[in-house]
Amino acid sequence: MSAVLTGVGLALPGVTTPEDLLAPVPGGAEPVDPAARIGKKGLRFKDRATQLALACAAEALTDAGLLGPEGLTVPGETVAVLVASNYGNVDTVCSVVDTIAAEGATGGVSPMDTPNASSNVIASTLAIKYGLRGPNLMVCNGATSGLDAVRWATALVGARRADRALVLAVEPDNEMVRRLTGADRIVDGAAAVVVERRAAAAVRGAEPRAVVSSAVRAGSVEECLERLAGDDRTPPAAWFGPGDGQGPGSALLPSGTVHHALAGTFGEASAVLGVLQCAGTIGWYAGGGAGPVYALAGRDGDDATAGLALLAPGRS
Repeated sequence: MSAVLTGVGLALPGVTTPEDLLAPVPGGAEPVDPAARIGKKGLRFKDRATQLALACAAEALTDAGLLGPEGLTVPGETVAVLVASNYGNVDTVCSVVDTIAAEGATGGVSPMDTPNASSNVIASTLAIKYGLRGPNLMVCNGATSGLDAVRWATALVGARRADRALVLAVEPDNEMVRRLTGADRIVDGAAAVVVERRAAAAVRGAEPRAVVSSAVRAGSVEECLERLAGDDRTPPAAWFGPGDGQGPGSALLPSGTVHHALAGTFGEASAVLGVLQCAGTIGWYAGGGAGPVYALAGRDGDDATAGLALLAPGRS
């Protein structure tokens, strides 16, 4: 692959920088206030997930040097959008369904709710807000959604469908999501990275924050690790696991391998986990970390496990 990460954005309680993800997050942090970050304009009638996504996208695009005071710094058609979310608008969908069931007709449904009931509302809103006219994709693929979105982004830029892609994952915390997941705490936040073709980043003088080495999807955690390791079987310097545990006890992950378990830090992360791991990898390298990093999402009991291998900036 010839893709690099050139920007990162976070909209999470108690987190300011990617390096913060690798340290204990202070408890009791206030929920993210999107209006305080990007202003109230354009947020009215938007659901919580879309508001969080707008705030996070602005930070990632700015960090990558793609968004300035006058707007985009590159042609809009060169920027794709890939958003991962499994529960983003589920509260709106359920509210609309309940209204129709109770009244037997659609007359009671607010016209302000109708757009928010569409599964791709988050991705389309980002494209409209920031003028991103490249390919636009919404990924709702379970636990692997975040890393699946990154993988699709690398495929898009590799095929020259776009020069770069905003990859964002978001999940809101509300009563309906808690009922569906059975979790008592949901991440209520967003994470984003900019995936860019290495040559395109070099043309505009953008500094890579990490290099995407390979992306796989497998039937189990162990199989995913084997495919990431390849023939040389060199273990990673650090890895981000799909759950709270210390890993599957694989020989591909020796006891000295640094493990970052983000899954339990913010509650149920769902689609956000994979992109959050990419942001954490940027924090790892920014803090002086070196060597390959693996990110895995999806446990053995899930439909699949997705994996991503990343390298430090300057590596190929």
